[in-house]
Amino acid sequence: MACSRADTGASDTRDTVSVVAVADTDDFGAPLPRDARFAARVVSLNPAATEAIFTIGADSLLVGRSRWDEYPKEVSRIAALGDGIRPNIEAVLAARPTLVVLYATAENRAAAEALSRAGVRTIALRVDHIAQFHRLIATLGRALGADARARIVSDSVQTTLDRVRALTASRPRQRVVWPAWESPLLVIGGGSYIDELLVIAGAENVFHDMDAPSPPVSIEEIAKRDPDVIITGVARGGKLAANPSWQAIRAVRERRFMVQDPSVTGRPSVVLGMAAVQLARALHPALRDSLR
Repeated sequence: MACSRADTGASDTRDTVSVVAVADTDDFGAPLPRDARFAARVVSLNPAATEAIFTIGADSLLVGRSRWDEYPKEVSRIAALGDGIRPNIEAVLAARPTLVVLYATAENRAAAEALSRAGVRTIALRVDHIAQFHRLIATLGRALGADARARIVSDSVQTTLDRVRALTASRPRQRVVWPAWESPLLVIGGGSYIDELLVIAGAENVFHDMDAPSPPVSIEEIAKRDPDVIITGVARGGKLAANPSWQAIRAVRERRFMVQDPSVTGRPSVVLGMAAVQLARALHPALRDSLR
């Protein structure tokens, strides 16, 4: 569901933020609200957007969310209206929204068109890169009348990312692979914000050259690229270690696993700075005191 690296226009998120923050249209080409006139009743079917709305202090405007929204925990008080992909339009309209925030995937274009025909303003944005997170925050801040708070959040996240990047810049880089799924076997590629976090945290993703966010690969290809470390969750690491097929990979045979917390690294949202800190602390134990 991510765009390629070329779509972001720049590899440095600090340079990109100022460009995307002033966009006039969303990812479906619809004009973006330039003020809060449509913000009276908001339905967010984009989990990163829902979390951002809480963070910028505009959650009192929310009248609906997708069933996938889990953060922050206070989101449970907002009515769940179903899936965020191909949403139930009748359920969304029943909440009487004046603005609906969608994830900009091709599967949601029909929903955006249907809502528009019903007279409901929509914002459809992708959040697959760090720069796109900053754009999301800026766009929501403007549309919901919370510009100042949005800038504070964006700057805070970027400050943490910059601090982590500076601390890891001179450290030796471990070569890593991050399996995202087992059947079919998918890994994190260069088209994902996670790849950007790995760079910031001082690692080298052996599949950085693949533009897709989670390209399909074979175990043989992973073995050929010979990563130093397998990044995975607690349960998945044990499964890989017990799978005879994965013994072809040196890092598996040597039990070189790095455990990460998917509740932090799996969210292209306001926890991006925290995710970079978590990864850098695991990759560079000597920096742990500096990365509090």
